[in-house]
Amino acid sequence: MKISTKGRYALRMLLDLAEHQNCGFIALKDIAERQNISKKYLEQIIPIFNRSGILKTIRGSQGGYQLAKTPDKYTVGEILRLTEGSLSPISCVEEESTTCERSGDCAMLPVWQGLYKVIIEYLDGITLQDIMEQQRERYMNDYVI
Repeated sequence: MKISTKGRYALRMLLDLAEHQNCGFIALKDIAERQNISKKYLEQIIPIFNRSGILKTIRGSQGGYQLAKTPDKYTVGEILRLTEGSLSPISCVEEESTTCERSGDCAMLPVWQGLYKVIIEYLDGITLQDIMEQQRERYMNDYVI
């Protein structure tokens, strides 16, 4: 499994919104500047989150974006499934997959199913809040005497 640029940028964008949740609605240009991501690229990602209800939006000169819920309600797995589609390492273990004709004889199927389970459990166990707290701890422990 390889996470695309869209998935990585989407996580950075939503993490930026989480970090600035007390600042009201955030303009896309501000996120683009802080994250060093093209505003055009972010404009392609925004519709995914608007359709899913992850973002609140206000149009106009004072407009921008805001998370619809608190950062502890969004998991990395949820965000990546929206941007990447499936997190499955192989198509035969995808949730929507029709059973492979070889699944009864496939020695590797349990391996792929186990890997998929680990990926899902790991990514669904990390929230935007967890990432922000981890980042704060890293900065707190980064001091020079």
